[in-house]
Amino acid sequence: MASRGGAADRTIMTGGTARPSMAPQGSGGGGSVVKARQLTQLHSQLAQLSANLADTENLLRMTSVQAEAMRGLGSWHSGLFMAASKVLGEESVKEQAQPQGGSRP
Repeated sequence: MASRGGAADRTIMTGGTARPSMAPQGSGGGGSVVKARQLTQLHSQLAQLSANLADTENLLRMTSVQAEAMRGLGSWHSGLFMAASKVLGEESVKEQAQPQGGSRP
């Protein structure tokens, strides 16, 4: 550890990189207050993260249900289009056959 002389001298080594310490210069109970405040902040961030993950889980579950419903709607519409194509195809064949049938004596 570096000396306690000035703020510039106080650094903490983490993962090979140095970062300034957030602890107060004086020794005593001040460090525990900062630590308690940081732990409280971390706790509130963790609670928020937990709530966000729960919301995301619910949204993904609903998306899965909706995707399944969209698949069913797609199949239903495909059937309608095929039926319409068959009906319209038969009508066009009948229309083409009528002029030929009308020209016969």
